[in-house]
Amino acid sequence: MDDLFEKMKKLIAEKLDVDAGRITMEASFRQDLGADSLDTYELVYAIEEEMGISIPDEKANEFETVKDAYEYIKSQQK
Repeated sequence: MDDLFEKMKKLIAEKLDVDAGRITMEASFRQDLGADSLDTYELVYAIEEEMGISIPDEKANEFETVKDAYEYIKSQQK
């Protein structure tokens, strides 16, 4: 995988307190990784800080899987 996915994996593992091995592109934040709405908010904030991007709340609410977040972040990086 690429650097972006590795960075995301590290952040997700840290913020959601899950084993990095459980984090795949297909993993659902809520079902597979056990995130609640507060966890998701904190994770989005951490991603914004780490990646230097802004994620609108309505967009963040659409993130069901790691891939959803990854693709949005990738689209924001130039």
